[in-house]
Amino acid sequence: MAARADAGENPPMAITSPLQPRRSAPQRLLLAATSTSIFMLAGCAATAPTPSSASGGPAAASAPAPAPSAPSSPAAAAGEAHDREFARWIDQFRAQARSGGIDEATLHAAFDGVQFLPDVIERDRAQPEFTRAVWDYLDTAVSPTRVARGQDKRMEVRAELDAAAARYGVPPEIITAIWGMESNYGANYGSTPTIDALSTLGFEGRRDAWAREQLLAALRILQNRDIARERMIGSWAGAMGQTQFLPTSFLSYAVDGDGDGRRDIWNSMADVTASTANFLARAGWRPGQPWGVEVRLPAGFDFARADDALRQPASQWAAEGLRTMDGAPLPDLPEASVLLPAGARGPAFLVGPNFRSILRYNNSTSYALGVGLLAQRLAGGAGVQAPWPRELQPLSRSDMRALQEALNGKGLNAGTPDGVMGPATRSAIRSYQRGAGLPADGYPTTELLRQVQVP
Repeated sequence: MAARADAGENPPMAITSPLQPRRSAPQRLLLAATSTSIFMLAGCAATAPTPSSASGGPAAASAPAPAPSAPSSPAAAAGEAHDREFARWIDQFRAQARSGGIDEATLHAAFDGVQFLPDVIERDRAQPEFTRAVWDYLDTAVSPTRVARGQDKRMEVRAELDAAAARYGVPPEIITAIWGMESNYGANYGSTPTIDALSTLGFEGRRDAWAREQLLAALRILQNRDIARERMIGSWAGAMGQTQFLPTSFLSYAVDGDGDGRRDIWNSMADVTASTANFLARAGWRPGQPWGVEVRLPAGFDFARADDALRQPASQWAAEGLRTMDGAPLPDLPEASVLLPAGARGPAFLVGPNFRSILRYNNSTSYALGVGLLAQRLAGGAGVQAPWPRELQPLSRSDMRALQEALNGKGLNAGTPDGVMGPATRSAIRSYQRGAGLPADGYPTTELLRQVQVP
């Protein structure tokens, strides 16, 4: 999903299995007036009708009041209260949007009939206990089926891809790979109404500022008449269209590729391809450079040097003994770094600025690697040559938290034990590995966890 901020250390859950969301990646919300709001968590809640007197005449004034209705159940009462709170939030956001320049017609189109979506909250709060190994993720991301389908789809939209590539300098296979990763080439980009999803997230409040920003951007898209409300759909988290743009990314990077006056990343392949290429170009894509290449590391390589912070020309890496898998010269990559997605026992890659441009689309190393490898296969290239260490079991969140606690207990600063791999944890692992005489690759394993937990 364009510009989503997934944790860069962990393989993302693809939008197509999700966002995502996919994507996107790369990775969606309306309301009626307060008295008529609809709230899906409690079902179609209806406010109890209030008695109204007939107009004019003493007979009406003296008519007996109707018998009071039976009290509602606690669950129904809670649902009705939640309805009212959601309606108030929408009314308040209407006022905010109105002051931000959104016209009444757009506000009515967006919020007359808005629904709270409980499933969105459930997904947003979900914290998966188990993570996928990078090789399992890539087995799906770059499967033979996805490669074959991508090659067919690439031929179907060749004119649009070539036009986008010529205009922005991003290769057709890279655009196609992102399309495939985010929505399985348009087959699954989500069916959640974006206005409903973002309204739900904003009302829930955990990410209120972010959701308000995205919701206001979505209203601007509607006001610009790029897409109708009922067709503005995508993932549960607000990412939209075939390459999963968040609304703010849409406003910044979406392009009218077919010249019809609208930026339609749902139905126009000219707009989809041009918008995706424009995002990457604006993210720093350098025409003529590959994203990276699989490499062989020399004997005695210091695995601590496999760090994104250590960037140098490919020529310098070649002088240190790095080679391509087939012995060809390394590509001319400035500011290249060594990537070990599975640690010292797995494949190694030399990645450059264009790999980091893909990371700006979706900040996950597994996602960016998936895009690069899928693009490579779509262009007729080879897959990963070195074997993956499939015997290794990825740490669960609980295991990662235990590892962080054990590292902290040994005086190594792994940061707050939250079960999420990050720079501090990786640095602490490397410090422990150096002291124990192990390859300092910073890669967490169950074997390492057992060793660190020994008093």
